Amino acid sequence: MERPHAAVVYNPTKGPIDRLRRAVAAQQADAAWAETRWYETRSDDSGRAAAGQALADGAEVVIVAGGDGTVRAVAEVLHGTGIPVALLPTGTGNLLARALDMVINDVEACVAAAFSGDTRSVDVGVAELESESGERSTHVFLVMAGIGLDAEMAQNTNALAKKRFGWLAYITPIARSVIANRLFHLDYRVDDGRVRSTRAHTVIVGNCGTLTGNMLLIPRAIIDDGLLDVVMMRPKGRLGWAGIGTRLTLQGIARRSRFSRRLLGATPDLHSLAYVQGRRFEARFDVPHLIQLDGDSFGLVTRARISVRPGALRIRGATGNGAA
Repeated sequence: MERPHAAVVYNPTKGPIDRLRRAVAAQQADAAWAETRWYETRSDDSGRAAAGQALADGAEVVIVAGGDGTVRAVAEVLHGTGIPVALLPTGTGNLLARALDMVINDVEACVAAAFSGDTRSVDVGVAELESESGERSTHVFLVMAGIGLDAEMAQNTNALAKKRFGWLAYITPIARSVIANRLFHLDYRVDDGRVRSTRAHTVIVGNCGTLTGNMLLIPRAIIDDGLLDVVMMRPKGRLGWAGIGTRLTLQGIARRSRFSRRLLGATPDLHSLAYVQGRRFEARFDVPHLIQLDGDSFGLVTRARISVRPGALRIRGATGNGAA
C-alpha cells in the first residue's frame, strides 16, 4: 500500500523555510510517511496553481506557509475536497490562525499538528463580484470581505511597512480616512429580506470578527456557525467616530473581563455601527468601490453577492472555539 505524503505550499519570501524543512523531515519520519512534496508560489499566483498541483498529486494534507493571502488562495482550490489544510502562521496578520486560537510563530508545533493534530471544518465565504464593465468573477475568503476603508487599506498600505510595523502601518490611512469621512450610498439585502438603502463609510462582511492589531470588530462572528456577520460603519462626523472607537475598545476589553461584558451589554446600540447577520449579503453601489478579501484587493466593483458555504474547508491543528 502506498504511504501517504504531505504537501507544503510556501511563499519563499515569508517565513523560516530552512527551519520548516527540518521540522517537516522530522515529522514525516516519525509518522512513516512518504517524502513531502514542496510547491512554491509565484509572483503572478499566490497559491492557486500550487494547491491545484498538490491536490492532483494526492496529498494527504497541505501545509500552507505564507500570509493570509496565500491561505485564501489555497482554500479557493481545496475547499469542498475534504483535503485538510494546515497553517504555519508566522509574523503579523494570520487572522484565521488567531481566530482559531492556533499557535503563532512556533514552526515545530505547527508542523507536528499538521501530521497528527485534530481536524475541524470551518465555513468559507464566497464573493461573487461585478465590475463597472460588467465583468463577473467569483472568489472565496476565510476571514473578511471589506468595502471602503478596509479595502483602501489593503490596496494602498505599503507592503514593506506592513511587514516592518504590522498593524501600526495602518494608522496613517485610518486617520486620513476618518478625517475625510466620505460616505457612499448602497442598496443591500440580507438573505431574502427586503432591499434597504443606507450610506456608509465602511462595510465589512465577516467570517471571523477580529481585525489586525487584535481589535474585536464583530463579537458574534463564529467561523463554523454557517452565518456571515455584516458590520456597517456610518458615522456622522467626529462624534460618530468617537462612539465607534469607544465601542470597539469596550468589545476588545470585554473578551477578558466579565465586568466589561456587563458594561457592554448595558451600552445602547450605535446608529453609526450597525450589525446584521445572515447566510447571504447582496449590495449594489452607485459609484464603483474597492473590495478586499482577506487582505487582497480585487479592484473596483459595482455589485457584490457574498454567501457562505458551511463547513466547506477542513483545518488541521485548529483547537480554538472559533469565536473571533
